[in-house]
Amino acid sequence: MVENNEYMTVPQLARLLGMSRVAVFKKVKAGEIKAVRIGRNYAINMKEASYILGKELSQESKQEIENAVATTVAEYSEVLRLLAKE
Repeated sequence: MVENNEYMTVPQLARLLGMSRVAVFKKVKAGEIKAVRIGRNYAINMKEASYILGKELSQESKQEIENAVATTVAEYSEVLRLLAKE
């Protein structure tokens, strides 16, 4: 059984995002927002909602940021070093 505080409904997330519930539902159907189907409704895990709201970064997002930083440092290390001297 799913605990009430582990999930939020599409309308609840829509209110938090300032979007219509139809827009959020379309994002769920498109796979842009991960949700589980419970009967005729969808429920969004609170952890997923935190990622969407920007309160927390997913492991995937953290890895993406780390890769971007490593690429930037590798490509622009000399420029960054010169800028640090100014």
